[in-house]
Amino acid sequence: MSTEVRVPQLPESVADATLVTWHKKSGDAVRRDENLADLETDKVVLEVPSPVTGILREVHVASGVTVTSGALLATIEVSEAAAANISSASQASPAVKSSAPVEARAASVSARPAKTEGKAEGKTEAKLAPAAKRLVEENHLSAQSIAGSGRDGRISKQDVVQALRDAPAVTAAPIAAVAGGARGEQRVPMTRLRARIAARLVEAQATQALLTTFNEVDMQALNQARARYKDRFEKTHGVKLGFMSFFVKAAIEALKRFPAVNAYVDGGDIVYHDYFDIGVAVSTERGLVVPVLKNPDEMSFADIERGIGEFAKRAREGAITMEDLSGGTFSITNGGVFGSLLSTPIVNAPQSAILGMHKVQDRPVVVDGAIVIRPMMYLALTYDHRLVDGREAVQFLVAIKDCLEDPTRLLLHI
Repeated sequence: MSTEVRVPQLPESVADATLVTWHKKSGDAVRRDENLADLETDKVVLEVPSPVTGILREVHVASGVTVTSGALLATIEVSEAAAANISSASQASPAVKSSAPVEARAASVSARPAKTEGKAEGKTEAKLAPAAKRLVEENHLSAQSIAGSGRDGRISKQDVVQALRDAPAVTAAPIAAVAGGARGEQRVPMTRLRARIAARLVEAQATQALLTTFNEVDMQALNQARARYKDRFEKTHGVKLGFMSFFVKAAIEALKRFPAVNAYVDGGDIVYHDYFDIGVAVSTERGLVVPVLKNPDEMSFADIERGIGEFAKRAREGAITMEDLSGGTFSITNGGVFGSLLSTPIVNAPQSAILGMHKVQDRPVVVDGAIVIRPMMYLALTYDHRLVDGREAVQFLVAIKDCLEDPTRLLLHI
């Protein structure tokens, strides 16, 4: 009996996906729920699990092809014997690796010279996430040739997928010195995520009247509060106390006072939200994603820090979901982690505003008539001027500034 493997139902906002790589080839034995292939959408990478245990008889779609929901990907012959063979093989030799190269481009990645040998290889493999390790083994890649985006250089599944995607361009058009000192160049296609980001940014600029207002905040009180309570906070809640929970709470207080900033324009109407879903921009190797904290006004500081940390971890590992990215009434982006002192962020349409955080830097300021050195941060609010007036934008930033310069306000909601 044969079973068809089809593209899973894609989210309503996603029209199609690209089949990035196959983890199995025709004739391979597969287990039920084993990942057969990866699909890349505009926002996330989805796995295609095997619905049954058996033999992969036919692959109907090659890597790089765009597919839609329900499209036929492969056919599996259901086989109990295959299940028994898989089980006995894994017991007899648990270290046996699959020999399923992904077309010629996998070979081009594995052909890159490794930087070290012997013990260094084991050290590199120790930094592989489980899903990434499997993908590296299946495609006979050298782990040293892949740049890890995780903590301490840990290689995620998405890092490996990106390496496979980049491989043809590297072999076809390497950037290298040529005879006579001529200069080379490299042309590579945009990833779906990068193309989607580009389209949304252009759309926001073309459809909204964007304006940016600035202010600055003295971070001394916040720094002192964190320094005083961070150890006890981490011991009590099991998560570090960062800046983001304060900024999320401060933004919510400001949004309550100025509901237009939490609304959006829909044709000739203004849609106001009576809830607060805050998008927090996270940078990954694939590009910027904005997972959404749902109802953070009902969350504790620890819950917010834990939620943002989990989003960042899943984003780096390529495990972020469409549900994580859906919705959002207001966004926050932190260019300060990269050293940005000042910027004008672009609104994440159809939202009407985005708050930009920046680097904390010691600067001379005047306090009570005296020049003192204080840790200062510039804040930027980009907003849709069709809906938000300049007065509201300025007052919105001042409300955030007041909450951050006197964090007790956040507890008293004043």
